[in-house]
Amino acid sequence: MCNFIAMNSIQNNLSTLKSNLPERVSLVAVSKTKSENELLQAYDAGQRIFGENKIQEMATKFEALPKDIEWHMIGHVQTNKVKYMAPFVDMIHTVDSIKLLKEIQKQALKNDRVIKCLIQVRIAKEETKFGIPSNELDPLLKHAKSFSNIKIKGLMGMASFTKNKKQIRNEFKLLANLFKYHSDLQVLSMGMSGDYLIAIEEGANMIRVGSKIFGERNY
Repeated sequence: MCNFIAMNSIQNNLSTLKSNLPERVSLVAVSKTKSENELLQAYDAGQRIFGENKIQEMATKFEALPKDIEWHMIGHVQTNKVKYMAPFVDMIHTVDSIKLLKEIQKQALKNDRVIKCLIQVRIAKEETKFGIPSNELDPLLKHAKSFSNIKIKGLMGMASFTKNKKQIRNEFKLLANLFKYHSDLQVLSMGMSGDYLIAIEEGANMIRVGSKIFGERNY
């Protein structure tokens, strides 16, 4: 009975969420800490893009789950861990240095793959957030063009963890303006369970939502 309720709840949450999303917006179901069974329930409800923040956990789930799932790495990436996801990861949202780009290129080449990446820009006021300052974006994008096995698809950002909606909106606006300036980019990944509606209003076409689908995280 508990499993049935949980399954219904995940499917209902997904259905409600997707029915209110504009067609242009892709949904990344943030599945970190969630069980393979919970992911399968979302999969059975039609979800195909899942986001993880730990490479080891993502690699384990990749082995166990259907192979038509798109795996997105949404957590901070250490260069020495890239090799573990290079054979299968669809998109890395958190590229924030030339050093990391070089390692992704090296591992993508080894696996004969082209890996899609987003540049993470630090838009939040919090120092704990990762990402490059906005004034370093142009040089990094220029450098990225020299890598044959990396395709920079767009930008990613995380707003400050605050109840101040005006601040959140202004931070998303900053990223959206950078995105508009670089007209060759296609993906603007911003917005999570607490602020995705503001992100969509400001132009996001990819959102990363976890607790609104799966409930609170298990630690």
